[in-house]
Amino acid sequence: MIEIGLTTWAGHPSLSENGKEKSTLTEYAANFPLVEGDNSFYATPTLSQVVNWQHMVPEEFKFIFKANQLMTLHDNPDESEPYLSTERRMIFTDFNKAIYPLVRDNQLEAILFQFPPSFRCTLVNIQYLMEIRRIMARVPIAVEFRNVSWFTDEVKKDTLAYLKRLDFINVIVDEPFDGNQGMPMISEVTNSKLAILRLHGHNLDGWLRLAEGSSQERTNYDYSEEELQRIAEIVRELDKNAEKVDVIFNNNGGKAAADNAKRLQEILHLHFNGLGPMQMDLF
Repeated sequence: MIEIGLTTWAGHPSLSENGKEKSTLTEYAANFPLVEGDNSFYATPTLSQVVNWQHMVPEEFKFIFKANQLMTLHDNPDESEPYLSTERRMIFTDFNKAIYPLVRDNQLEAILFQFPPSFRCTLVNIQYLMEIRRIMARVPIAVEFRNVSWFTDEVKKDTLAYLKRLDFINVIVDEPFDGNQGMPMISEVTNSKLAILRLHGHNLDGWLRLAEGSSQERTNYDYSEEELQRIAEIVRELDKNAEKVDVIFNNNGGKAAADNAKRLQEILHLHFNGLGPMQMDLF
């Protein structure tokens, strides 16, 4: 099974009525069966917010939510404080409470732990991954590394085996990579139930200026037909090794993500059941 979605449900004019700059969750759910929410990275959603989102989508709709930035250690790049401080434990507790309705109603696809480039392959960080699994024992966890030390020739096999042991989903990325910055595509399935492919585009100039550029600049990319055909082949291969494959387009800096996703859907001959009703503008 293959499903396609976008990063955030807003910011997709081609999905909104009359081409409005921001699309609503209801409009989004009429087009795609899956979304990756990134607002949870900045602030843990409240229980009422999550329930409200559920009311805007069909029962079959799935959510991937980014783990909060304190959970992915964006606040501790130099490892200067204990990872599981009291504050951090509270964030995990609050996050687990917030996502409970999604877990209960089988609408949670995964929690995405997108670690910062400072999260290197060290013993302490390896142990932290174990702690995440312990604290979020019943939750599907997807891991996206942004430091190449996890996938050097010396440790790549061990990293993938460890993710598999923890029942974590190795997030496969398509992004610029020059050997130092960015990440290579490691097209390996570590959880037989779900594979996730995140497409960041190939804006090399914007990506390599990660520190100074905005996320819109980094993800300002429009996939070509040739590239989408190549991605389709990758997806077909992943589909042989996982019960489900999620493809997430995160290349919306120039508002191309929705159109790219629709084209990939055509290439793969996919029809999504259970979408929300299309809004009709009668006047």
